[in-house]
Amino acid sequence: MDSKVIALFLLVVFITLLITFYTARKTKDARSFYTAGGGLKGWQNGFAIAGDFMSASSFLGLIGAIALFGYDGLFLMYGALVSYLVVLLLVAEPLRNLGKYTLADMITERFRSKKIRAVTAFNALTISIFYMLAQLVAAGALFKLLLDINYELSVIIVGIVMLTFVLFGGMTATSWVQIIKAFLLLGGTIFIFILVMSKFDFNFIRIFQEMKTATPLKEAYLNPGAKYTNGLDAISLTLGLVLGTAGLPHVLSRFLTVPDAKVARKSVVYSMWIIGLFYIMVIFLGFAAARFVGVDTIMAANSAGNMAAPLLAEMLGGETLFAIISAVAFATILAVVAGIVITGATAFSHDFYNEILKNGKATQGQQMKMARIASIVITVLSIILALFVQNMNVAFLASLALTVGASSNLPVILFTVYWKRFNINGAITGILVGLIGTLLLVSLSPSIWSPIKGASLFVGEPLFPLTSPGIVSIPLGFLGAYLGTVLSTRKETGDFDEILVKSNTGNDVKGVDVKGVNDH
Repeated sequence: MDSKVIALFLLVVFITLLITFYTARKTKDARSFYTAGGGLKGWQNGFAIAGDFMSASSFLGLIGAIALFGYDGLFLMYGALVSYLVVLLLVAEPLRNLGKYTLADMITERFRSKKIRAVTAFNALTISIFYMLAQLVAAGALFKLLLDINYELSVIIVGIVMLTFVLFGGMTATSWVQIIKAFLLLGGTIFIFILVMSKFDFNFIRIFQEMKTATPLKEAYLNPGAKYTNGLDAISLTLGLVLGTAGLPHVLSRFLTVPDAKVARKSVVYSMWIIGLFYIMVIFLGFAAARFVGVDTIMAANSAGNMAAPLLAEMLGGETLFAIISAVAFATILAVVAGIVITGATAFSHDFYNEILKNGKATQGQQMKMARIASIVITVLSIILALFVQNMNVAFLASLALTVGASSNLPVILFTVYWKRFNINGAITGILVGLIGTLLLVSLSPSIWSPIKGASLFVGEPLFPLTSPGIVSIPLGFLGAYLGTVLSTRKETGDFDEILVKSNTGNDVKGVDVKGVNDH
């Protein structure tokens, strides 16, 4: 167990706890716990959003996927980047103008229904746990490699440390940890990128030439088909990634931490530039890991390739750089997991407890107490589930969460804002069909079943041929929302004209700044 690694890990934990201690003094009510009081600036929220997305699945999983599968690893990358255009053009402004603390607030702004709030909140909890699994799997692999601690214990350690600043600091602490982590991760990636490029004399053409012979795949490494032999599978994965971000609760909640829709749009623009720069470098780090570390070494450390980035850092800069990058990766996991837990806890405390059980009359103290209890429950449940999926690539696990979001949340968000006939039954049906359909297809897919022992969770022939079900589940979610609307005998469409005006301006039909009034 290297002393540098331990020292840097302890430094990361100390800094996050220091931020938590400072921000905890500002977290005095439910609004500050849920959304940091809605006071973040555009650049701050942009870096926080980028920090959310530059997670363990991006840094560890993507580099590993590209190292092992070459071109096919890119399918997990470019779709996610393009997804922010969908968020910018269709979702960010309406969500900020209609929402308060959660996605359910936005949907129920049109449909005053406890049923819709309950279904939306349950879906948010499910997606949050899916996405959290990716981070915990990465944590387990990282600790096992660095500190020689077994997978199960390392996942528990991460959960305990993360809970500390979630319970006390809330969204304010999480946002600042995300911002600082984004700077650290971007800086570390730039440094490794420069070291990698120096190995190739800063010649990009030479990199592609060498990669034709650098791996067991030879020239096939730079062509599609190494992992996704079925072109339909690649399309399905990409579709889920492109549309999925607009349905991720922990990303959507970020637009409720800023004062207005204009700042929300700026946040997306900042995050797109940051994430775009990061992803470009990730491509070449994946190539370098395959070229200099070697596929066999990467797979020996972790069969899914999740440790390619730390191993590359060790090869380039020895134990010191290895320790620095590992500590940054640890900060990445802590920050992202914290954001996910807060989103899930907010959905439970605000939507289930306050709005449904207490009819909106729970005190600030009661809501914060319930949010902290929910944080503990969500973390424990996620840790238990993470123990069973340690051999799955974390980037792929995150892509499943994106697909669930695209299949269940996105249809309801778009129809709520843009379809006048849309009604309560359509909203409930759309969410449930998208959620259940995705989970069912995944449970029957090659991601869960394989005739080769050890290749998936269970041994057997998959009944659904695609590893990513987006090409089926996303249209299924839209179809469920449509049929639930047109076949319904109850025409509870809500006040569409009010929603149309408010989603675009932030004002009600009389021109009153409703958001400003509500916030005060």
